[in-house]
Amino acid sequence: MEKQKIYELLTNEIKQGIVKIDEPMRKHTNFKIGGNADVFVIAKNIEEIKCVIKFSKENNILLTILGNGSNVLVSDKGIRGIVLQVGTKEIKIEKQKNALVEVEAGVMLGALAQVLLKQSISGFEFAAGIPGSIGGAIRMNAGAYGGEMKDIVKDVTVLNEKGEISVLTNEECEFSYRHSRFTDSKEIVIKVTLKLPLGNEAEIKAKMDEYDQSRREKQPLNLPSAGSTFKRGSDFITAKLIDECGLKGYTSGDAQVSTLHAGFVVNLGNATAQDVLNVVNHVKQVVLEKTGKQIELEVELLGEGI
Repeated sequence: MEKQKIYELLTNEIKQGIVKIDEPMRKHTNFKIGGNADVFVIAKNIEEIKCVIKFSKENNILLTILGNGSNVLVSDKGIRGIVLQVGTKEIKIEKQKNALVEVEAGVMLGALAQVLLKQSISGFEFAAGIPGSIGGAIRMNAGAYGGEMKDIVKDVTVLNEKGEISVLTNEECEFSYRHSRFTDSKEIVIKVTLKLPLGNEAEIKAKMDEYDQSRREKQPLNLPSAGSTFKRGSDFITAKLIDECGLKGYTSGDAQVSTLHAGFVVNLGNATAQDVLNVVNHVKQVVLEKTGKQIELEVELLGEGI
């Protein structure tokens, strides 16, 4: 089906959300990189998500699910078919001995952290500075400062490719380091229930401020990136190895190994996806040659020919 026809048909179906044609993906990724999506949809409720899934399946159209675009590198050629961004944003809180926090997948981690702070709910401080949505964070079991999503998830509500909704327990999510069952399945995270302890607002804020200060001092937050580019090694610190191999500042086009933190590849202004891949491949090769260690990408690659 031609993209113009896809656009027209979806525009008739999606009323609360947004439908765009030939949408530059650089507008929707933290890397500020990526060619056009044929059709880009932001769904504002579960019915719209179901509609897009059904439409893509019935018409055999490629469907790519996007969170906040914080941990992805999109091809310079863009993404064929439909890109669906889950834009559901509701938060519900129930306090008993602990807090049960029901969060829709499109809620940003930073925004959620501020809501929980005001409610004196602790246990989420580690995630306050992670630049992503809760749906994306669940998918990759995001973590920082010793905490991970798997530590605080009670259950996850998902939508499968048949349009069926189910609720999965923490164990059923199969969480591991920067991985979950959703990394490999076609299930879409719709909603998450977190179980968190009640705490003291001042203490929660102090911990959040401490982590924020650490990020500002150690990470290149002034430049576009996808966060930590490489996964942690089983028996080594990847950024330390890259630094010891003399690769800080290595540049291809406008992509560079950060001079502040060797675990980050940054966009100096007009980097292409190919520039980033050139840097990544060079880093992997040099580290392997010098240390015998194989390092893996943490960033997800999306789009045509990447």
